[in-house]
Amino acid sequence: MDRRELHLNINILNAGFHAAAWRTPSSDPAAFVNVRHYVEVAKIAERGTFDAVFLADTPSFADRPDYRPYQALEPTIVLATIAAATDRIGLIGTASSTYNDPYNLARRFATLDLASGGRTGWNVVTTADPGASRNFGFDNVTAHRDRYERAAEFCHVVKALWDSWQDDALVGDKATGQFVDVARVHPIQHAGHHFKVRGPLNVPRSPQGQPVLIQAGGSEDGRNLAALHAEAIFSVAQTEADGLEFARNIRTRAERFGRTGPIVFLPGLATTIGSTEAEVKQREQALWDLLPTEYSIGRIAGLLQIDPDRLELDRPLPDNVSIPEHGMQTFAAATLRVAQQDRLTLRQLLRKLGGGTGHRLLTGTPEQIADDIERWFLCGAADGFNLMPDVLPEGLETFVDHVVPILRRKGIFRHRYTGHTLRDHFGLVRPGDSLAAQRRTIASAA
Repeated sequence: MDRRELHLNINILNAGFHAAAWRTPSSDPAAFVNVRHYVEVAKIAERGTFDAVFLADTPSFADRPDYRPYQALEPTIVLATIAAATDRIGLIGTASSTYNDPYNLARRFATLDLASGGRTGWNVVTTADPGASRNFGFDNVTAHRDRYERAAEFCHVVKALWDSWQDDALVGDKATGQFVDVARVHPIQHAGHHFKVRGPLNVPRSPQGQPVLIQAGGSEDGRNLAALHAEAIFSVAQTEADGLEFARNIRTRAERFGRTGPIVFLPGLATTIGSTEAEVKQREQALWDLLPTEYSIGRIAGLLQIDPDRLELDRPLPDNVSIPEHGMQTFAAATLRVAQQDRLTLRQLLRKLGGGTGHRLLTGTPEQIADDIERWFLCGAADGFNLMPDVLPEGLETFVDHVVPILRRKGIFRHRYTGHTLRDHFGLVRPGDSLAAQRRTIASAA
């Protein structure tokens, strides 16, 4: 059996995870729309032999732009630029199943997969943002269950389209004049509740067969979607127990759906690193001093869908706050757990979350960071992490130069890339052209 290996992605949250990152001396406020910034971060991550870069996305003018940068550039275009400037690192982009159509999305990611030599993954989200809804002609956010029902069918159609070419369908035989063997390219003939798609895709299979399908969502509907389709999962986990419970739950559900292949679990991990504990505290305080309190309060209030006037900095959250029926349920639930476990005041909660919402913030020296990562990895609470340094690119440089060497000495992280595709990095099997195989079976039985 192959030795288990840690996986690391870099989540390029423009200037960094911390809401005040763009105000630090090393940051460029315009980096969020400067593709060279993303390329620089990706190159640092590739130097550290990270599995992939990851780009989040919300198709709206969102998250208090008067206070901080936001995810503005369309992910697949940025990733295509990164692909041209790198050789091995994977390229994971977010795209909504609510505000796209399966054929266009399947074609877009298949194109990126071919252009990058098989390094692409699609992070499917259902998008709970009201601003995005209004941008696509809807007055309100589609109900949670309806979004996930559409997403499940959407993923099924996209995978069928990626599978509509057999591996050897592109012939290109100059002697015979045959370019494509059309008998090896198959319409998918999908007719479902949400979509009617004939197919086939007009793009052949890539070196990794299909882009890796990734999902992030911890609600009941989100867990079912992940168990049905996801090969890697970005999760929210504040404790090792959280990580273990989530992974076991998804694997149990996947088995019920008849899935037997590996699933890679990657909790989000924000980091603030200093060479000494005193330096860490100084860095943490410097960032906190740059963060407007009203921004953090508004962010928590928006996530929990409560009036910010109900919140007081030196008191716990109100007792009757619950997970909202609509919105980002996974992050709301994680934020409430953090607040309630230790009965934190709002001020303590904001500090613990680094001005963010839900993801674990780990502060310490390189040795402390590496020890924590090792502990989660060895106990099975994580297969790796979706890393979110406080400030980019400097926080990532610190991690690559000082934490990665320790992880390598511990024997849990690669010294060099051994494969070329994202599936190679994640240890995932290259899928066969199963749709074509099914059609061959049907034809032989006829």
